Amino acid sequence: MHTLRTIARWLLAAAMVGIGALHFISPKPFVAIVPRALPAPKALVLISGFFEILGGLGLLVPRARRAAGMGLIALYAAVFPANINMAVRNMPLGGKHYPALLWLRLPMQFVLMAWAWWCSQPEEKPL
Repeated sequence: MHTLRTIARWLLAAAMVGIGALHFISPKPFVAIVPRALPAPKALVLISGFFEILGGLGLLVPRARRAAGMGLIALYAAVFPANINMAVRNMPLGGKHYPALLWLRLPMQFVLMAWAWWCSQPEEKPL
């Protein structure tokens, strides 16, 4: 179980750092999905990107792992309205329209939450 959790932790960390970096490299697609009712979409995108990178890196630091996992769970909840907005407005994903995929992304947020929680658990001590 230790090896599986370690692999899952590194995969999630790499994904979060990579996606977080994209918020800075190419913010436009992320800004486009921020619900119109929210202020300062670009600032929100940059803030979420920063916390994605921080959470991903935090998963790799044993002393920060628990806080990083809880932070990622909160982040996934915070960006959920943008994913709902994207699905409801049938916005393009990667330049193309995939309505079913947009709706399937919604429950995936809960999978990501569970993944972050599991990866942030302390390592089991051998008996």
